[in-house]
Amino acid sequence: MPQQLATTLEVRRTIAAPRELVFRAWTEPEMLMKWWRMDGGWSTPIAEVDLRVGGRYRLGMLEPGKDGPYVVGGVYREVTPPDKLVFTWAWEGPSSAEETLVTVEFLDLGGTTEVVLTHQNFADQNMRDEHEKGWGGCLAQLAYLVEGGI
Repeated sequence: MPQQLATTLEVRRTIAAPRELVFRAWTEPEMLMKWWRMDGGWSTPIAEVDLRVGGRYRLGMLEPGKDGPYVVGGVYREVTPPDKLVFTWAWEGPSSAEETLVTVEFLDLGGTTEVVLTHQNFADQNMRDEHEKGWGGCLAQLAYLVEGGI
């Protein structure tokens, strides 16, 4: 597998909610705190958003029984409501990895939305695979929220 493919992740999820609502869920702290986490009792104690090109974001998810959250942050490179977000991604803390890049596209399917998430520049295939699990869990929570479950 070529290196570029080994270090790039693409996740697609069709969500039964309007694109504008799905975009808001990605950009409003109150909504992020409801879905940006894994299932199984995880919580989101940190959701800071300065939604503009050059603005920063910071998100933290807390695993049940743990002392501190896993915190990630970065800078918005593109903000095009309700079509697209592009932002850098770097975990905080001693085990932090290199900065990667996330692009989220919100495709209008006439009342439903296809979310296309591309996360690139991972150091290796293992890091990519770990993020695939995380994004899958988060997108399941997002769908549950905007489809009326939370």
